[in-house]
Amino acid sequence: MTLPASDETARTIAARLPGVPFIFASASPAGPWPTIEAILTGSCERELPQWDPAKAPQLKFVQRLYTGLDGFPFDRFPPTVKVAGNVGAFAPYVAEQAITLTLAMLRNLPVGMAMVKAGRLRPAPESRSLVGRTVLLLGFGEIARAIAARLHPFGATIEGVNRDGSARDGCDRMFPASQLGIALSRADVAIDCRPLTVATRNSVGAAELSRMKPAALYVNVGRAATVDEAALYAHLQSHPDFRVGMESWWFEDYEKGTLGAHFPFVALPNFIGTPHDAGYVAGSRPGVLNSALDNLARFFAGQPPRYVADPAEYRGI
Repeated sequence: MTLPASDETARTIAARLPGVPFIFASASPAGPWPTIEAILTGSCERELPQWDPAKAPQLKFVQRLYTGLDGFPFDRFPPTVKVAGNVGAFAPYVAEQAITLTLAMLRNLPVGMAMVKAGRLRPAPESRSLVGRTVLLLGFGEIARAIAARLHPFGATIEGVNRDGSARDGCDRMFPASQLGIALSRADVAIDCRPLTVATRNSVGAAELSRMKPAALYVNVGRAATVDEAALYAHLQSHPDFRVGMESWWFEDYEKGTLGAHFPFVALPNFIGTPHDAGYVAGSRPGVLNSALDNLARFFAGQPPRYVADPAEYRGI
């Protein structure tokens, strides 16, 4: 595995995968690995930059510690190697971040904080409630289910978008992806939970934003590039009552620890952002690691791993 070597990680792996020998790639960075059948990786492109599949001829499965697979170097692996993201492992934490951003913008916390700093009590900032509102969850997977469970006690109606419009527990109405514009037009709050794929890239553009209510809220806890950056900035400028909360960013350099965008979103009064840190929660790592190991356990038990990706969905992004 390419994760940083530690005694705690080794103990967890040994307990969850008894009888399965393993090594940390840092112990043999150049290989070869003639008996390796599976890899557990955080970021294969950063942790194995010189990866040569010929050095691991028995490799059949790659399990990522994180969820998203945009940017994964599928072309560096034979088509016989299956790749899976750690789907659902971060769902509770991302759901909390989604609720945090939603309530912060509905209750106008940035304006309220500015008033407090200025020592002003009134007039109170314009505030909205989730009671009786329609919340649309884009990409109704594990994260959306976790968000829906946390939203229902607020008295919100939950609607969703998935690929085919098939019903899901916890959702009052579901739309297929082909009806994204219709679904957005009904929403008071839209929370985007989708991965970045060929189909979702820039799928919320000027046309889709124009169909949303003038005072709607758009929150993105998936991938920033599912919404067209220029269109979103222009919409925020021309619709002062429209609000946005972003968890992820169009440019994220994990080596340098920096993020960014082409446009000065942070200067806008109707925008709030967080540094793609929803999963960085104290005590979250053991559960996240065990979730990935559960899928590896399925593989070593001869069962089909869950959430195997179709490389074609990520080609060119």
